[in-house]
Amino acid sequence: MKPVLLTVLLLIVSNIFMTLAWYGHLKLQQTGVSSNWPLYLVVLLSWGIALIEYSFMVPANRIGFAGNGGPFSLVQLKVMQECITLVVFTIFTMIAFKGTHIGWNHIVAFLLIVAAVYLVFMEPAK
Repeated sequence: MKPVLLTVLLLIVSNIFMTLAWYGHLKLQQTGVSSNWPLYLVVLLSWGIALIEYSFMVPANRIGFAGNGGPFSLVQLKVMQECITLVVFTIFTMIAFKGTHIGWNHIVAFLLIVAAVYLVFMEPAK
C-alpha cells in the first residue's frame, strides 16, 4: 500500500479510537451505563482506548513523515490529522448524540480547517 494512503487510513482509524476515548464515556454516562462509575474508572477506560489509538497514530506519523521517507512534512501531518479529527468527531456526534445541532458557524469553521489543509499543502512563494 502506498505511504500516502496508508498514512491517511491509519490517521482515520486512530481518530476513531481517540474520539471514542474522549467522548464515548459521555455517551455511556448518558445511557446510564457508567453513571455511577468513579472518575478514575472512566479515566482508565479512556486510557485503554487511547492506547489503541496510539497503536495507529504512531505508525501513521512514522510512515507519513518526510524525515522517514514518507510524503508529508510535520506540519502537513498535523493539519491533516486535525481535519480528520473534525470529520470523525462530527460523524460520531451525529450518530451517538442525536439531536446535536450543527450550525452555520460550525460548518464555516470546518471549511476554514479544510482551507488550512489546502494551504499547508501549497508550495510557498519564493
